[in-house]
Amino acid sequence: MNIRFLEGQAGDPLQERRNALAKTAAILALDAIATPEPGSSVSYRSNGRTLVVGSSLQALAWADHLAASLPVTLLLLDNAEVGARPYPVFVARTVAVGGWLGAFEARWQAPGEPVGQGKFDLVFDLSPSPLIATHQSPHGYYAPGPDDAARRTAAAELLEMTGDFEKPKYFAYKERLCAHSRNGQTGCNACIEICSAKAIVGDGDRIKVNPFLCAGCGACGTVCPTGAIRYAYPAAEHTGSRVKAALRAYHEAGGEDPVLLLHSEGGEPLLGALEGEAGGVPGRVIPVGVHHTASVGIDVWLAALAYGAAGITVLMTHAEAPQYAQALDGQMGVAQAVLDGLGYAGPHFQLLRVGSAQELAVALQHAPRGETPAQPATFNLAQDKRNTLDYALEHLLQHARQQPEAVPLPVGAPFGAVAVNQKTCSLCMACVGVCPSSALMDTPTAPQLRFVEQNCVQCGLCANTCPENAITLVPRMAFGETRKATRVLNESQPFHCIRCSKPFGTLHMIENMLSRLSQHSAFAGNLDRLKMCGDCRVIDMMRPEGELAVPLRRPR
Repeated sequence: MNIRFLEGQAGDPLQERRNALAKTAAILALDAIATPEPGSSVSYRSNGRTLVVGSSLQALAWADHLAASLPVTLLLLDNAEVGARPYPVFVARTVAVGGWLGAFEARWQAPGEPVGQGKFDLVFDLSPSPLIATHQSPHGYYAPGPDDAARRTAAAELLEMTGDFEKPKYFAYKERLCAHSRNGQTGCNACIEICSAKAIVGDGDRIKVNPFLCAGCGACGTVCPTGAIRYAYPAAEHTGSRVKAALRAYHEAGGEDPVLLLHSEGGEPLLGALEGEAGGVPGRVIPVGVHHTASVGIDVWLAALAYGAAGITVLMTHAEAPQYAQALDGQMGVAQAVLDGLGYAGPHFQLLRVGSAQELAVALQHAPRGETPAQPATFNLAQDKRNTLDYALEHLLQHARQQPEAVPLPVGAPFGAVAVNQKTCSLCMACVGVCPSSALMDTPTAPQLRFVEQNCVQCGLCANTCPENAITLVPRMAFGETRKATRVLNESQPFHCIRCSKPFGTLHMIENMLSRLSQHSAFAGNLDRLKMCGDCRVIDMMRPEGELAVPLRRPR
């Protein structure tokens, strides 16, 4: 039971006033750090060619309205007589649309008619169900539904969508770190599964991100276990500097038990409605606006706790994609397990999904009040999320009540070890070849499989690739030397060719081959060939029948 939380519920009016003043200082510190200019941008060009889709009752009047200012094409989903129009009109029973602002492509067909197609800059979709069903619609695509006010707003925006546009390129990708796939084996699909804009697809062993579809939510970087894809604008280092400055200012002003309330644009109306209301936002709750709440994850959270935050509250409305809340909830479970294992009394995390200011006010009265390190950390967030995590974990461990060697984590956590069945492992090193993070390594001078737990992201590529099914994932968080040390998971004696003495495998591997292939026709009566290196085996197979074989040597 968190006694500090229960004590805090009773409230100290004097401390609450101090907290309110300290929050003001924290907000000023947040605002003092300006968002940097984006490093690169994505450009769009729209000439206003607009595709309107819908039944005559729903779409005709809007097509007429837009045609006064834009070049319009109308796709009718019924056979109603519409008379002559100053723009192209087609009847369609099936319609498919894809693309983005300035680059939409549409295909349609009516019974008995050839397939029609066209390219458009904008789409006004008034069909019964959206033709592009992603949660985050591409720029230039409007599907306002049946609400007249929403349709008027969409039409007004369409009239402004001509010319040149640009947005920041929100992501950066290092394919050498990507754990998506190796050699046809799938490892991590986290970014593909969470993207609400369907901007990420598999591309062989790597992923491919369409920057024109990317909506900048940053969820891909949050769930990426390796840091191969990261949120580049604004970068985690910028968010970390704001959080660090805010918490320092809060503590210096006498505030206690600060909670960071992470919110995006959708949460601002709810927070605005609580301003000045009695029992609204508690004094110790510091609102921190971010581009999208899904862009901030476990690395920033643990760093904030190391800086002295007593809790992290993430405010989401019902407008965000449901997979975002699921991912953040999972990461909060992992982070809380780590803190519990270190002996920090919690809870430290709160995920809110509310639709009204009243719901928010009630929830914030129960904001987390977890235990914090005795001293705030001084490190800065790194560009590499795994480095940031290492800094945060080292500080949290240093001031923890408990000093465990490792803490078990939920299945699916991106941290852990691997267990190798030494009886079945043949040291073929296939696992080493597919490991994207150098957690598994061979030894050039000996048949030896080594492992560094700090590098393991639990992608499963090693287990999926192992021909002997000898590898099992062990989700956990290790600390200290256990986390950083290089361990030998399996080793064997080298086996030397019985003809030339060249080492070419392991004793265990050759024993497995002899056991499995002893009845194979290619080796029946010639089992010694399995004890030869590839070159000597070919020489022996090509030797004319009756010719004396080269004397064999004993294997070492």
